[in-house]
Amino acid sequence: MTDLPASRFLDRASPPHILTLILLAGISALAMNIFLPSLPGMTAYFDTEYRLMQLSVALYLAVNAVLQVLMGPISDRLGRRPVILGGLAIFLLATLGCLLSTNAYMFLTFRMMQATVVVAMVLSRAIVRDMVPQDQAASMIGYVTMGMAIVPMIGPAIGGVLDQLYGWQANFWALFVLGAAVLWLSWRDLGETAPLTGQTLRAQIADYPELLSSPRFWGYALASALSSGAFFAYLGGAPFVGDQVFGLPPAKLGLYFGAPAIGYMLGNFLSGRFSVRVGVNRMVLWGTLINAGGIAANLSLFYAGQGSPASFFGLMTLMGLGNGMVIPNATAGALSVRPHLAGTASGLAGALMIGGGAALSALAGILLKPGSGAFPLLWIMLGTALAAIAAIGVVVWRERQLIRP
Repeated sequence: MTDLPASRFLDRASPPHILTLILLAGISALAMNIFLPSLPGMTAYFDTEYRLMQLSVALYLAVNAVLQVLMGPISDRLGRRPVILGGLAIFLLATLGCLLSTNAYMFLTFRMMQATVVVAMVLSRAIVRDMVPQDQAASMIGYVTMGMAIVPMIGPAIGGVLDQLYGWQANFWALFVLGAAVLWLSWRDLGETAPLTGQTLRAQIADYPELLSSPRFWGYALASALSSGAFFAYLGGAPFVGDQVFGLPPAKLGLYFGAPAIGYMLGNFLSGRFSVRVGVNRMVLWGTLINAGGIAANLSLFYAGQGSPASFFGLMTLMGLGNGMVIPNATAGALSVRPHLAGTASGLAGALMIGGGAALSALAGILLKPGSGAFPLLWIMLGTALAAIAAIGVVVWRERQLIRP
């Protein structure tokens, strides 16, 4: 849809303003990581084991993945606006449930319900693709997620300070207040952009084979999922490394934890600036190489006995830089393989990303034990980063086949 009227802020008769899209993606990112510096303290509060509390990341991501499979086709049929508003409303109720939890299992149940906020992130990308063509979508997604990158960069730092001053519950009160503000803004500003298909959910899901039979869709989706897999493993394992390996207090851990977001913001800026000129494939390839290179350097330092908080978290900026180049471009590519199925493609690609992330996050929590150091985490991250390079290689190979006379 390239003939949409210009956005008018707080006027839902027009397409949404870019600020609304940034905040929708931002609240989803904040819900994922603001409380991570509190995990060791929450383990003590609920009198349980770290590996159980770490499931608050893995289970959240797993439910995210399932929801994304459903939300894409539902939004293609019903529209982006009602699905986003409904998801945000459930998120607010679940956040209150987290605050009122009296044991770890009750908390984990409401934490899984919080995953409905993922519709804000997934459908904000689909909205962009509704509005503009592929290369321009990659550029616009880059700018949107560049703004979003500020949230995860400062989120853990703020979460660590809130925890140290007021306890872990303060993080969830912050999520409730900010979530309510984004819900109000979406109600006022979010205009419908979806070219509604009128198909039933069953008919929408029946369109999946059209995407699943496309090597290019798989290449883009897996490049994004595998490259970001390194980041999700980091989410699951870095709090343990910071606390158990380096002995960092929550506030300092939160400050270090946001390092990848600095690189991610720069990568998003490069995507916004150069994707139209360079093309999505080369941007994804360069991003996967940078991601893998940074992790390999980090691992090498630990084997040389030179690992430190500064080197471990500092080199994660290269992982962030690579992901900032990969994710917006690979997402735009996946959504453009079958433009009439943009919502469905966004849901499937997001499910691969988040589902794989849930597994990697859980794996990091299982393998990281006292005495293991950071090695299990870094090997998981390096393996997924290398696989991402292979995935974008499939796309490049397939496109050469398609244009061959």
